[in-house]
Amino acid sequence: MTAPRALTPLFSEADIAEGIARLSHQIAGAPQKPDIAIAVLAGAFVFAADLLRGLAREGLSLPVEFVWLRSYGAMRTGADEITVRVDIESDLSGKHVLLIDGVLDRGTTLVKACAMARAKGATAVTTAVAVDKARADALLQADHVMFRGVSGFLVGYGMDDAGADRGLPFIGRVDQSAIGKM
Repeated sequence: MTAPRALTPLFSEADIAEGIARLSHQIAGAPQKPDIAIAVLAGAFVFAADLLRGLAREGLSLPVEFVWLRSYGAMRTGADEITVRVDIESDLSGKHVLLIDGVLDRGTTLVKACAMARAKGATAVTTAVAVDKARADALLQADHVMFRGVSGFLVGYGMDDAGADRGLPFIGRVDQSAIGKM
């Protein structure tokens, strides 16, 4: 059993539920609706499940596929090179893709996923993230964001720290004093 970790809760279950309702309404009400959703594993799986159910409640039920990209591994900083563990399988020719990810830090993973979707024929790619850190050096900006402008290393709600804390029902920040003690 691992020792308890110092986390600062940032967004509660209620905050997340409100954010999902808001994003679902935005995406379903957009002039150009997506044809398919692609969730980036592993960090986006909880957010993607909630968002897809929210979209269905808004009358937009989408087929879903997964792409598994790795940027963090056991580190707390994203790598510049992204490892593709599972590629997109569908032919996306002529489709509008909703790409779903957990956190936009520098954007390297989303840039890679967007390029992969376009290589499979997507004519449009819209991005949705649970958290956009809104870094000045980000490679892109997400189209739909649940929470924006937080810093630090985030866990919970599908996001993890070398496998830990992915199942937390809230989004929290690993306290700086805990960094390096895992």
